[in-house]
Amino acid sequence: MNTRARENNGEIKHASHDFLKSRKAAFKVFAIVTSTAAALSLAACGGAGPTSSLAGATQSASASTSATPTPTPTPTPTPTAPKSASCVTENATESYPPKEFICTKSDAGALLWMERSESKKVTDARAATAAATAKAAADKAAADKAAADAAAAQAAAAQAAAQAKADADAAAVKAQQDQAQARQVQPVAPPVAPSSVYYANCTAARAAGAAPIYRGQPGYRPALDRDNDGIACE
Repeated sequence: MNTRARENNGEIKHASHDFLKSRKAAFKVFAIVTSTAAALSLAACGGAGPTSSLAGATQSASASTSATPTPTPTPTPTPTAPKSASCVTENATESYPPKEFICTKSDAGALLWMERSESKKVTDARAATAAATAKAAADKAAADKAAADAAAAQAAAAQAAAQAKADADAAAVKAQQDQAQARQVQPVAPPVAPSSVYYANCTAARAAGAAPIYRGQPGYRPALDRDNDGIACE
């Protein structure tokens, strides 16, 4: 059913085309005949010659035949901007001569198509900001390190001073102890025994109840005072 309808439509279109074609041909012949008759009539009255009139009639018929305009294809416009304002891949490029667009991240963090000069301006400003931030961070880190080093040096100096004071205090205490020992009272000698007392050795002195024997007492001899502290047979 559909196939038959399409065939009928094709036959109708073909018949219409043949009808239009034959109509144009008949109009052309009619125009030529009319122009020729007019030219002959004009020649009989002393007008232009039949040849020139016939040529004019032929040109007029040709002009009337070609009067129907032929549609001219519309030229495709040259694109001058990206298809959309947003983009997907950063640093991607699209060329629309004489301009070139680059997918650039804006300050808000969105990816947008920007003309090369505008993209460079944005990226340069962002790089300058990043450099300034990095420099500030480096300066702060250096200042923090210097402060930490100064604090460590101060703490080390304080510790060294404390250690020196502790050593000085310990030396002073030892000196006082040494002086106290040096100022100890020498032992007091007991009453002097008769000068006739003489001990041959410490055993005899102890047996006589004279031990110890101090220097200056009867019976004291250096031979009995082995440690030479002034006391024999202690």
